[in-house]
Amino acid sequence: MPKAQKGKPAEKAVHPFSRKAAYLAREELRLKKKERHQNDKATRLNNIGEKLMWFQAQLHPSKTSYTKRDACDIIESYLQRFDAELEQIELMNGIKGRQGRLHGAREAVIKQTIERERAQFEGVGFEIPDIINAKHLKTFREWTGDLKKLPNIKLRKVSVKGLDTKTGEQDKEEERDLDDENDAEDESQRDEEDDLEIEQEDMTCV
Repeated sequence: MPKAQKGKPAEKAVHPFSRKAAYLAREELRLKKKERHQNDKATRLNNIGEKLMWFQAQLHPSKTSYTKRDACDIIESYLQRFDAELEQIELMNGIKGRQGRLHGAREAVIKQTIERERAQFEGVGFEIPDIINAKHLKTFREWTGDLKKLPNIKLRKVSVKGLDTKTGEQDKEEERDLDDENDAEDESQRDEEDDLEIEQEDMTCV
């Protein structure tokens, strides 16, 4: 007579007020929070990538340097990127006899985005790839759109404030000064990294 197969014992139900139940609830909450954080990060990186690709598409193939005025002109074009879509929405809502407003939520999001970006551009500065620095511009041109390489792209905040009152020579002089400061910061950072490596080697020898 064949032996009856022993099945796995049924797991005991977790008491809703037990420590194990509290642990499982915390773990589930942690996993959900981690997943939400990863999704938010992926969305943010995609948005940054799309923005940088737009700016890369505006670069002139033979232009090796850009002034602040050039950068402001490109930003102005970027701020007008939704004009055609807004015009289309307005045309659809202008049809006689239509009740209610189509794509109202989308229209509100676009207008809020433009308002926020315009305030940055006219205030603290709108962040774009650093096309003013020739070295950073070269790196940006060579970028293939790989989101993993985003840390290699140097960014710079550009504001329209004071642009109309400055001459081209003043713009260039300020840009050279800022580039020198950026290069000095990069060199200082490399020196700190070299010092850290030397300290680590000394500790290893000891």
